[in-house]
Amino acid sequence: MLIIGAGPTGLFTVFEAGLLKLRCHLIDSLPMPGGQCAEIYPKKPIYDIPAYPEILAGDLVDRLMEQIKPFEPGFTLGERAETLKKLEDGSFTVTTDKGTEHNAPVVVIAGGLGCFEPRKPQLENLTQFEDNGVSYMIKDPEVYRNKKVVIAGGGDSALDWSIFLSDVAEEVYLVHRRNEFRGALDSVEKASELAKKGKIKLHTPSEVVSISGNGRLDTVTIKQNGDEG
Repeated sequence: MLIIGAGPTGLFTVFEAGLLKLRCHLIDSLPMPGGQCAEIYPKKPIYDIPAYPEILAGDLVDRLMEQIKPFEPGFTLGERAETLKKLEDGSFTVTTDKGTEHNAPVVVIAGGLGCFEPRKPQLENLTQFEDNGVSYMIKDPEVYRNKKVVIAGGGDSALDWSIFLSDVAEEVYLVHRRNEFRGALDSVEKASELAKKGKIKLHTPSEVVSISGNGRLDTVTIKQNGDEG
């Protein structure tokens, strides 16, 4: 069985297939297994895993890898699945962006969001501060201990990190262009409660309009209801 995507779903597929004595090989564009959990937020706690009220995303990947170890899956990492072709005998050939060909009788697509790239805001000098105060993912929350943090976004990741960092950072500002958030209702309620307690400073409907600093980010300008501050 050829599995496209080595995130948590792809990894657990190896376990289920292994119980049926099926051998698996996984393809993923990232250089390591785990998908978003490994690449984007390994230190982020997640709450929707059966039997785990809370588990760090990176720990989940580690346990999945331990669970599938007896089934000895193969991995092709750092290559993106590009084409899928059905052959006359009913099997399939998947070719990666590096020209590697894989043939298998069964192909499972567990790509999730697929190859992901950050959606960058249209700020004039944004690239100047990338890795110098501007980040698109949080791999180690301790980097932000006792610092002022501005999080721009309205989905689950923005909400969850705002909640988590409220006990780590000196101040957390959550900026979203709408009053309504797109994240899970429970996370929205938690963020609202923390805002009432002053642990999160909510700015809605707002957007970051400029950033500045001398070699490193030190000022973020937010526009809200026609005002800037």
